[in-house]
Amino acid sequence: MRTKSALDRTLDVFVYGLLLLFALACLFPFLNVLSKSLSANWAVLSGKVGLWPVGFTLENVYYVVTDGIFLNALKISLFVTAVGTLGAVLFTGVSAYPLSKKHLPGVKPVLVLYVFTMLFNGGMIPSYLLIKQLGLMNNLASLILPGLINVFNMLLVKNYFESLPESLEESAKLDGASNLTIVLRIIIPISAPVFATVSLFYAVAFWSDWFHPMLYLNDPSLKPLQLYLRDIVLEADTSSQNLNLNIDRLMNLSPEGIRNATVIVSTIPILLVYPFLQRYFIRGILVGSVKG
Repeated sequence: MRTKSALDRTLDVFVYGLLLLFALACLFPFLNVLSKSLSANWAVLSGKVGLWPVGFTLENVYYVVTDGIFLNALKISLFVTAVGTLGAVLFTGVSAYPLSKKHLPGVKPVLVLYVFTMLFNGGMIPSYLLIKQLGLMNNLASLILPGLINVFNMLLVKNYFESLPESLEESAKLDGASNLTIVLRIIIPISAPVFATVSLFYAVAFWSDWFHPMLYLNDPSLKPLQLYLRDIVLEADTSSQNLNLNIDRLMNLSPEGIRNATVIVSTIPILLVYPFLQRYFIRGILVGSVKG
């Protein structure tokens, strides 16, 4: 085993130090938001909160997690993310598997059409007119259907399928397995890494989407979490009526503290999902991106 030279060690220290600085640059704003959500009203309003809570309190967080409007927005976001991710993974797999079979007639022209849509699209106005003509305004389907296929994710799955040895399917066919049995019993189980990877991509996309709800939803009861979060973050002078506070609790709560608490609580669901998919993530994206 070759021993690293002094120059190599110096470069390692420089690279790791640079990565640490980038990590801290991303972490500090999050810590500031977290600290404000856990700080007392007077500390937040006086600007004394930095990276650590001042006058520690859970009132802001408690208000957010017990607020009916927030809970309704959270429920809608969870529904859209869950249904959208399941549907998107299904459609992605169904599209990617036949495209990974190069011997099928017409595969290349169809693949070109997929790639064309990844590079060019109709734009915001045609998309809005299409959703309106389909009667999907003020309908949660307008948040799910347009995102059921992402060509980049589909290409990752397709390339992963192409990296699988053909002998697996040939052996199964010799044993009398049908094409459906091969897909369900062999292909899908061994493709867990790439499916976990694209599932995370889809889940983050559905969960973070606020632009499409802003375009397609006018009913306040259908407002998802990210649009609700955007509204209260952009509200510079939030009053007790805006945040639905009652006068008894207004003495202990600040609009700024509630905004920051809402941001923190909104990140928890997606953060809880990531650890379960992390062990598949790197392996899935590497294997799915090196071939094809």
